[in-house]
Amino acid sequence: MENSNSLIEGNNLRVRKLELSDKSKGFLELLRQLTVCDSVSDKEFEDRFKEISMYGDDHVICVIEDEISGKIIASGSVFIEKKFIRKCGKVAHIEDVVVDAGSRGTQLGKKIVGFLADHARSMGCYKVILDCSDENKVFYEKCGFKKKEIQMVKYFV
Repeated sequence: MENSNSLIEGNNLRVRKLELSDKSKGFLELLRQLTVCDSVSDKEFEDRFKEISMYGDDHVICVIEDEISGKIIASGSVFIEKKFIRKCGKVAHIEDVVVDAGSRGTQLGKKIVGFLADHARSMGCYKVILDCSDENKVFYEKCGFKKKEIQMVKYFV
């Protein structure tokens, strides 16, 4: 993956792929600011990390680490869906974009989304899609996305 480990100019923030040690840097606490994220044991975290890692560049979790505090302050993920349509094309799905409440409004969300979209383009995807709340629509429009159709969901738990 291109730019898999880069500093954000002018500060001590590093954009990179998720690492196993990020559980102890507040990664799960950050996800709890987005949605339900029950407690995950170290073993469960390691197992899921290894499982996701097996997909290589087809499933990437990006984080921004504040190198001064050692905390993960932003994250997002992208996975690549391989299709038969569009000449066996690929579609990227962006998920779980979150910025720590204390760091919102500082362009970190835009940095995460841009990083994930750039990755999708580099993987040859013909589009990147995501779902968001009405409250986040303007943010994603600023990131270059446009509203298309509607989302449907069916939960099993």
